[in-house]
Amino acid sequence: MEQEAVATGASIFSDKNFAVALTIMFGSMMPALAIGWISSKAMEAIGRNPEAAAKIQTSLVLTVAFAEAIAIYALVVALIIKFV
Repeated sequence: MEQEAVATGASIFSDKNFAVALTIMFGSMMPALAIGWISSKAMEAIGRNPEAAAKIQTSLVLTVAFAEAIAIYALVVALIIKFV
């Protein structure tokens, strides 16, 4: 049974599945690192100037939303690779 799947190209280790895995890996890892870095810098800025916390927090939330959107785009690309 497994030999038939390998012969037809339906292996779990096929090139398409590998491309999907890499897309999801980098598509989630890089925005996660960016969100951590952005949040770290925002906390440093709030620590230096607590009076500007409201302005910094607004920019932080907006920037994190844009970084999260990149992760969603990576998911869409992975699904396109998987099913097309």
